[in-house]
Amino acid sequence: MGCVFSLPEDRRDAAERTLTTRETSFIEKMKKTGKNIIVFYGSQTGTAEEFANRLSKDAQRYGMKGMVADPEEYSMGELSRLSEIKNSLAIFCMATYGEGDPTDNAQDFYDWLQENDDENLSGLNYTVFGLGNKTYEHYNAMGKYVDKRLEQLGATRIFDLGMGDDDGNLEEDFVSWREQFWPAVCEHFGVEASGDESSIRQYELKEHTDINMNKVYTGEIGRLKSFEVQKPPFDSKNPFLAPVTVNRKLNKAGDRHLMHLELDITGSKIRYESGDHVAVFPTNDSALVNKLGQTLGVDLDVVISLNNLDEESNKKHPFPCPTTYRTALTHYLDITHPPRTNVLYELAQYASDPKDQENMRKMASSSPEGKALYQSWVLDASRNILAILEDMPSLRPPVDHLCELLPRLQARYYSIASSSKVHPNSIHICAVVVEYETKTGRTNKGVATNWLKNKLVTDNGHKSAVPMYIRKSQFRLPFKSTNPVIMVGPGTGIAPFVGFIQERGWLKQQGKEVGETVLYFGCRHKNEDYIYQEELEGTEKNGVLTQLNVAFSRDQDHKVYVQHLLTKNKEHVWKLIHTDNAHIYICGDAKNMAKDVQTAFYEIAEQVGGMTRTQAVDYVKKLMTKGRYSQDVWS
Repeated sequence: MGCVFSLPEDRRDAAERTLTTRETSFIEKMKKTGKNIIVFYGSQTGTAEEFANRLSKDAQRYGMKGMVADPEEYSMGELSRLSEIKNSLAIFCMATYGEGDPTDNAQDFYDWLQENDDENLSGLNYTVFGLGNKTYEHYNAMGKYVDKRLEQLGATRIFDLGMGDDDGNLEEDFVSWREQFWPAVCEHFGVEASGDESSIRQYELKEHTDINMNKVYTGEIGRLKSFEVQKPPFDSKNPFLAPVTVNRKLNKAGDRHLMHLELDITGSKIRYESGDHVAVFPTNDSALVNKLGQTLGVDLDVVISLNNLDEESNKKHPFPCPTTYRTALTHYLDITHPPRTNVLYELAQYASDPKDQENMRKMASSSPEGKALYQSWVLDASRNILAILEDMPSLRPPVDHLCELLPRLQARYYSIASSSKVHPNSIHICAVVVEYETKTGRTNKGVATNWLKNKLVTDNGHKSAVPMYIRKSQFRLPFKSTNPVIMVGPGTGIAPFVGFIQERGWLKQQGKEVGETVLYFGCRHKNEDYIYQEELEGTEKNGVLTQLNVAFSRDQDHKVYVQHLLTKNKEHVWKLIHTDNAHIYICGDAKNMAKDVQTAFYEIAEQVGGMTRTQAVDYVKKLMTKGRYSQDVWS
């Protein structure tokens, strides 16, 4: 929001030179730059922002001019003024995060939509594409809400709500929607496609031959040198470099690597609550980066800037510049996910073999055989950009165009495994290292977990540090300590409950009366991956944990999971929920576990509570609405 203050005359011009106020009016910006399409995005992990960029770029092909906008940076109350611009259109790419919530950058916009009933948006033309995941309860809630709410406020929907499912094939959902969307726009505004399907560069390359290395970014997320001179407050644009004080393997045996890390936040003024998430900014494997450099035959240590060709754009560079290719590919760009179809499409022109060119364009088309080829050759085979270059020797794109097209490397979120009441200056992480073999016989490694695994407490005499910030969550212990809690968290899903148990222990020490604290944990084998065994059994002995139930799925000939133990203890579980006002918490895998556990609660309500399935489903829904059934799940 803008602020008004006055200065003495003589100081004013100096201030005006240094104080550049951010333009919060997107209408003025569109008028000034001759834009008629604005694409807003609500993005948590970068995908919605990526889709928004692609739609804005598309506009050019139809003789229109688009701009991408983060709703957090603009005054959204101006939507009613969009009709001042001829043939204008607002596109919303909205992701849903957590339990049907808006993404952090769309929270204010969401609040504004909810609060302004008398807003008149009758001159606004709009369309919405939602990004969601069907494994979650509130599938695409944000996209659906924005689509419905804008219509309620009088806006004109010019094309149907599109919905992408990240559990299926989000890319294909988007491409199919986009394919039908543009013809509808053309028809609505009476324009023709220019037929220009060629690649349009967004940035131009500048190589710096003679530059002061103090002006070059070396991996910082926000401000230049922000990792050398740290200034609070710390957040997603200004992470804190937390030293690693503990990094130990948790499992005794087996072929996986489960780990426990502790990050020191002393002096950072960072506060957290049990149940919050810690976000960390990982870096890519240097071996992968070097291989990319070799394959493309480039010197990775050249200092470059990629400058936006649209000088009015808020986004001057695709990542912090000036920097080196090495830094960009290590810190700023995602080189491990299978590339999306637009990347293949734009790179196709650089394949010297016409067959390769044709296949790349085909994979980016919406034809059934193109979609099938992309699904099998890229997605099912888990080919990242390096694997694609290795398996298509004729494809050798210029490294600067590749860097322009690759998505940004995103922060990763972990449920905090400690309580700030017990560990005010330390944040604990519990995670499992991701590593698997692909269909092409390559080994793919999870970026963040392998990077964390290698964060040794002292590395060549230096302390290892992790750039991090806190993301608040709704996953909270009950306000009244006397309420019982039922925690269900197999595998690394135990993380937030380690914090919850510490906190309930602390409350007991303070002389507070604490309700029953019940844990359902699961792992494969008792003598392999029963993580935190000593701690858990200790808290059960001293009465902090009133009941410890552990399912060892593979220690007998039939699988036993947490949901089986819940139904086995159905009378006790039902009493805690129905009579004692217990709060239920579920953490871990969304796809199977969370669903199976929810079904177990339905069955308990039927078998012990005497309900029909419909009543049971309704009962659990009501618990969710009241904040007594919380999930912290991922897929």
